[in-house]
Amino acid sequence: MTDTTLADLGWSEAFARQLTAGEETLKPMRVAEVHRDRLRALGSTGDAMLIPSERAGAYAVGDWVLSDGTSALRRLDPATDLTRKAAGHTVERQRIAANIDTIAVVTSCNADFNLARLERYLALIASAGCLPLVVLTKADLVEDADDYRRQAEKLSPLVTALALNAKDMEDAGRLTAWCGPGRTLALVGSSGVGKTTLRNALTEQAAATAGIREDDAKGRHTTTFRSLVRTRAGGWLIDTPGMRELQLADAQDGIGEVFDDITEIAAQCRFNDCAHDTEPGCAIRAALDAGHIDPDRLKRWQKLMLEDRYNSESLSQTRSRQKAFGKMVKGGQARGRQKRNQGR
Repeated sequence: MTDTTLADLGWSEAFARQLTAGEETLKPMRVAEVHRDRLRALGSTGDAMLIPSERAGAYAVGDWVLSDGTSALRRLDPATDLTRKAAGHTVERQRIAANIDTIAVVTSCNADFNLARLERYLALIASAGCLPLVVLTKADLVEDADDYRRQAEKLSPLVTALALNAKDMEDAGRLTAWCGPGRTLALVGSSGVGKTTLRNALTEQAAATAGIREDDAKGRHTTTFRSLVRTRAGGWLIDTPGMRELQLADAQDGIGEVFDDITEIAAQCRFNDCAHDTEPGCAIRAALDAGHIDPDRLKRWQKLMLEDRYNSESLSQTRSRQKAFGKMVKGGQARGRQKRNQGR
């Protein structure tokens, strides 16, 4: 790693512009792993274990930080930021990875292929500001893999889809165009669809893989944490554990990009707050009656919009409460100092 330059790691002028006076002597390093109390980061002089200056959840693999060689003194604003609402009942945002050029949704040509889940991933990717790629594995096990590819590409004009055999090095090598020098590719998707197999093909690593259950094509987790890994093509790969729960929040723009055909029609409704049910002048209902909108796709759009609105409002309320609590704590501390000064 000693011959790696910052440009090789993905450093750009956008990050350089964030440096302030006095920070010229600090080392820019890219976060490769996030642990409970340490960050493993990569730089032009090698890798290092850094002490974070924020809580661990504030960092994501792929972040750029400024370091004095021991601590991560400041985290730079990411160019792209992949996030989701944290799984479960926790009302907070979870950062998944940062500064990614392309995110590949890996699914397989079997029962794992699910249009609704693909749309959900694509909305998340669009919200993150990344390019979407759909990788369809196990193409060698079906008669017509192109049918899966066409279905995926039909979801959005932004999507490029590839059908391949992840176990074939040459076939998997078709992904090198997205992870060449200075570029970062992230792999997301369910467990057991071949993400680890692709990782092994694209990098020098040889991580263990696991099979799937034959009854429902569900996979077993093999990747247990996110990490930034050098690819054979000279770029970087971020492999992520399979996500069983993928809730959207603050993703309205991303949903709009994936469902641009529906959002363009919705903009023609007579009322801005049209619920697309029984309101007069509803362009969505007219398009549906005319057969211009797939009713199943409309239901999926409505479901994602409702979920995003609910989660976004919940996160906003939580942030407001946290901000109010912080002001209260600071106020209490100030009053305490004032009383102590008066007693002297």
